[in-house]
Amino acid sequence: MQRWEYRPQERGLAQCDVPIPEPGPREALVKVKAVSLNYRDAALIDGAMDSGPDGVLVPGSDMSGEVVRLGPDTKRFSIGDRVISADTMNWIDGPAPPYETNSVPLLGRLAEYVCVPEDRLVAPPQNLTHVEASTLPVAGLTAWFALVELGHVRAGQTVVVQGTGGVALFAVQFAAAHGARVIVVTSSDEKIERARAVGASDGINRQTHPAWHERVLELTDGFGAHHVLEMSGGENLGFSVVALALGGRISLVGLLGSSEIRAPIGPILFKRAQIVGIGVGHRRAQEDMVAAIDRLSLRPVIDRTYPFAQTPEAIAHLRRGPFGKIVVSM
Repeated sequence: MQRWEYRPQERGLAQCDVPIPEPGPREALVKVKAVSLNYRDAALIDGAMDSGPDGVLVPGSDMSGEVVRLGPDTKRFSIGDRVISADTMNWIDGPAPPYETNSVPLLGRLAEYVCVPEDRLVAPPQNLTHVEASTLPVAGLTAWFALVELGHVRAGQTVVVQGTGGVALFAVQFAAAHGARVIVVTSSDEKIERARAVGASDGINRQTHPAWHERVLELTDGFGAHHVLEMSGGENLGFSVVALALGGRISLVGLLGSSEIRAPIGPILFKRAQIVGIGVGHRRAQEDMVAAIDRLSLRPVIDRTYPFAQTPEAIAHLRRGPFGKIVVSM
């Protein structure tokens, strides 16, 4: 079979021929149909992760595929079942993940076949294609966990979503589906109009309104937003605090602008603000999300799909900042 490998000593991706793996106890061999890319895949190639014991890393966390072989004692799925990956290790449910969930990155999906423990697989929505379903395990679940599982978003609330990447547009769709007013902060009027098409109520162009937090207060008659999805970090967190309503919640999802956060303490205390770090979510929430997507007939926003042989081009597109998700299709 073919897979993409990153070898730090060679500083590049290479398409390699390797044996098809054999599933072990409670594992399933999955024929991969599509892999959705995340910023961690670009970070991996930039050297942000240590290589494996053999000096090789295989990118890719999100996957949709079909079970083609079962290891001993595998019972959750059958041969021929469609599956998507669950991005968290050993976190089935509960308020906090076990240590290994945060310490071991789940990679290796950019391959024609992968062996996956059955506990890290979930049945996808019936109404989605493999390409669409592959976007759910990281981007979809991150947005769902922030807004629905933990944030309890409801009708009548105001949600501010920063950016128009995969997590952001899932957040727009989920919040709008729950009856919330969604304000998108992005870099162009064209992106604002595209975000309106998937559920945004209002948009703020941060190029023409760099003090976007003040515009949020104007749009909400000074009340502020119940929930802000913080994607940038750095001083932008201070803007998010100002844009927040009393008792509001900031979900810290991304650090695209800075690896640190800075904000004035006074407004945080005055507003009784909650600032919560989001690192994807557990499998039970993923299964809830799948059920909701089926019920609501939601469809992920995909910027472009690339063939497997063009994975480097797909990663280059990811670095440019897509509108929605970039997917590699088999």
